[in-house]
Amino acid sequence: MTNQGGLFANGAQSGGQPDGAGRDIPLSARFVPESFEDYSGQEALLGEGKMLRRFVEADRLRSAVFFGPPGSGKTALARFIASKTKATVHEINAAATGTAELKEILKQAKMTADGFAAQSRILVILDEIHHFNRSQQDILLPSVERGDIILIGLTTENPFFYINNALISRFGVFEFQPLSTENLMAIAGRAVANKNTGLGAFGVELQPEVASHLATQSAGDARKMLNSLELAALTTKPDKNGKRVITLAVAEESIQKRSIRYDRSSDDHYDHISAFIKSMRGSDPDAALYWLAKMLTAGEDPRFIARRVFICASEDVGNADPVALMVAQSAFNAAEVLGMPEARIPLAQAVTYVACAPKSNAAYLGVEKAIEEVKTGPAREVPLHLRDANMDGKARGHGKGYKYPHDFPGHHVAQEYMPDHKIFYEPTAEGREAAIAERLKKLRGKK
Repeated sequence: MTNQGGLFANGAQSGGQPDGAGRDIPLSARFVPESFEDYSGQEALLGEGKMLRRFVEADRLRSAVFFGPPGSGKTALARFIASKTKATVHEINAAATGTAELKEILKQAKMTADGFAAQSRILVILDEIHHFNRSQQDILLPSVERGDIILIGLTTENPFFYINNALISRFGVFEFQPLSTENLMAIAGRAVANKNTGLGAFGVELQPEVASHLATQSAGDARKMLNSLELAALTTKPDKNGKRVITLAVAEESIQKRSIRYDRSSDDHYDHISAFIKSMRGSDPDAALYWLAKMLTAGEDPRFIARRVFICASEDVGNADPVALMVAQSAFNAAEVLGMPEARIPLAQAVTYVACAPKSNAAYLGVEKAIEEVKTGPAREVPLHLRDANMDGKARGHGKGYKYPHDFPGHHVAQEYMPDHKIFYEPTAEGREAAIAERLKKLRGKK
């Protein structure tokens, strides 16, 4: 929507009262902070003396992109900025805005900047900026570069993946974090008390644990929490004292099911699998099971997860417990055959086994060192006595002098297996690898 003269100039009120077009504006859309003290969360960006806060307080904000999870306060901050700035505000959504409309806004901004229009500065709040294709983003570039517009782009995606480098280099980039339960409870309290854009006119009263439940079940999403709170208020009849007392049972009905913030096409996908692997590597089966459960509940492919368990079993457990690799392989095969929901069971078994197993990355480090040696060390040729003696090899001296280890005591004999020998594998003292370390110490001592 394009909105000039204030974000809610049509007279949106609290309690679902209609605006001038007859629309009921949801609480999450109309409840905008009136001061920095009303803004909960994002202290790293908006704390006293922080750069973004100083820009806003001085009304000197330049073009910026706010990115972070849904309901973390990006839109609320953009609208708060709009309410404080002297600029003319256009709020549009990239998914619903055509090139023609965009060009018209930029044309007005150019006329204003050149002094041909009696308007103030132009502030454009562009929601879901990641939906703009490269050509549309290129259209924005000259206006942003010249300062014809102040552009605040909002996105749940990593802007470094979805926004042109030329455009993002002209932005201030600010990352928003999910709101804490305490942040959300503070927002709920202010929404209940605010008579202007909140629910204050309804006489809402929250029973103990209601705010905590709504905040916890919203999983860091203020929009979800506010909409659930408003639903609870609007569907609760006033008592004889005119109070709308929201009980925990009503709150549970209003919030329904906890939303899981997990997008398989975004950073969430990689962040969660990273936490999952690091939890197994860190020998925390409980954390590993939590991330496993969250990914599976959100619809992640169990085979994708099983492959990561497979890798972890070799990279991080290795020879400290070779059985881990077999367990992981079995879980991978089971996930392919069973599918969900049954695949969760062998996956859980493999995850807990790998997480609890003794850890060694010695084999992984060994091959990395060997690869580096191949790339940068001296060139080594296969010694004649190790070469294949089949075909005409024997006539060329291949295999001559080779000592067959099984012909010697202990099934071992010292001989050259690599010119300019170098150690790559250094077993640890963890689990079964301790025995390997002891044996290698003896064998290497014979050379």
